Amino acid sequence: MATFPWLSALGVVPLIGAVLLFLPFVRDRMVKLVALVTSLVVLAMTIVMSLGFAADGPRFQFVETYEWIPRFGVQYAVGVDGIALVLIALSAVLVPIVILAAWHDADPVEGAPRRSVKTYFALMLVLETFMIGVFAATDVFLFYVFFEAILIPMYFLIGSFGGPKRSYAAVKFLLYSLVGGLLMLAAVIGLYVVGNDQLPGDTGTFAFEQLLGLDISPGVEKALFLGFFAAFAIKAPLWPVHTWLPDAAAQATPGSAVLLVGVLDKVGTFGMLRYLLPLFPDASRFFTPYVIALAVIGILYGALLAIGQTDMKRLIAYTSVSHFGFIALGVFAMTTLAGTGSTLYMVNHGISTGALFVIAGFLVARRRSTLIPDFSGVQSVAPWLAGTFLIAGLSSLALPGLATFVSEFLVLVGTFVRYQVAAVLATLGIILASVYILLMYQRTMTGAVAAGMEKTSDLNFREAWVVAPLIALLIGLGVYPKPVLDVIEPAIQRTMQDAGRQDPQPTVPVSAEAADSATSGGGE
Repeated sequence: MATFPWLSALGVVPLIGAVLLFLPFVRDRMVKLVALVTSLVVLAMTIVMSLGFAADGPRFQFVETYEWIPRFGVQYAVGVDGIALVLIALSAVLVPIVILAAWHDADPVEGAPRRSVKTYFALMLVLETFMIGVFAATDVFLFYVFFEAILIPMYFLIGSFGGPKRSYAAVKFLLYSLVGGLLMLAAVIGLYVVGNDQLPGDTGTFAFEQLLGLDISPGVEKALFLGFFAAFAIKAPLWPVHTWLPDAAAQATPGSAVLLVGVLDKVGTFGMLRYLLPLFPDASRFFTPYVIALAVIGILYGALLAIGQTDMKRLIAYTSVSHFGFIALGVFAMTTLAGTGSTLYMVNHGISTGALFVIAGFLVARRRSTLIPDFSGVQSVAPWLAGTFLIAGLSSLALPGLATFVSEFLVLVGTFVRYQVAAVLATLGIILASVYILLMYQRTMTGAVAAGMEKTSDLNFREAWVVAPLIALLIGLGVYPKPVLDVIEPAIQRTMQDAGRQDPQPTVPVSAEAADSATSGGGE
């Protein structure tokens, strides 16, 4: 199993599926089935690969390394640690769910321009390849290539298949991301130059593990940190460079919004954890207070704006701005507990927000509107639809027993041991989350049935198959997150070692009597 090129195979299979969609004998009716089967094959392969991952084994596993551009030391190098593995698994889980949920998203609509069903589902499969690649890359240049490549299919998914303001949203998304990417490219080149001066050989390298521990002057290290951080903050997105997200999520189809917010945005926080802390440890410590301040502002700002939204999809997008504040807070708290919680938060947020966007998409398809005032009384006519929406919403506000609670709790506790004020302020985000989620549910699901919604249908068979695995994961990871935590924690511990940070020791004084009692096992 160890010698099989799992990661390359995971990337190639969706590309093969995308090509198959354009074969002449594959009609529109077959396109969706081929795309779904392809994504399920990727999911099955991911499960098999994950079963072979040893949490207590080498840092990077399923490693593949091939020369790509030898003159500049660029390699096709992939491998996964616990952090990358769970994010690849998240991608593999969400793609088939999104394809099934988006079954009719590209169907012809009377009075609207004709859209290509083949192109729509092919873009999703290509996007899956790039998502797997960006998490699996262990060569910094290869990571940058995938980091930029994921923009292309998402740009077309928004710009060609989105809402009435899709062109504006797609261009805004692309411009923000390209600016961040250019800054990151400059930093990647700078890192290569520094490594070339210090490492043996004439060609330099972009290999992540070889670049660890470079002796970089403080000014240069801070500049390189900022180049990477700008790109990651925009991708996440972190306040105040978040403004592209509400527009993009609101105009994208619900399926595209799930992949955008549920997976693509995690590339930013993943990059902070994987590259910023280990490669630039001193600069990371220098900028930590500023990043934590931005994260706390994002938590409160995103939550407050979510409360005031009247568009359902924009509301969910602003909740994600708040959630990404929690994730960034956990990353830069630089404790094992907070880092583990932050990584688990990336997974749980992808599932809970994915469920919200999917179910909101079902509501929008029935009502032909995204405005919250156009809905009310849904639970009276579609109780299963309302019930699943409630569970997804309660997970988003971190209700105990559901997945997001575990990760949010770990982030806050792990942050509190080092930054008490930031943790206390961030806790206010939980209170605000209960306001925006419960208000949205009350306005859309309870009360008198809105005019025109009297005959609203409940979840059908296909929609039930879409929602069921998401709800099962929300409950399962809320009740028993240990298997995922066991995979994540060793990778976080290694990341903290690379960053030169140790978990704070308890500061509460212990009396001599208590110490003697503890030593003797509590006396008789």
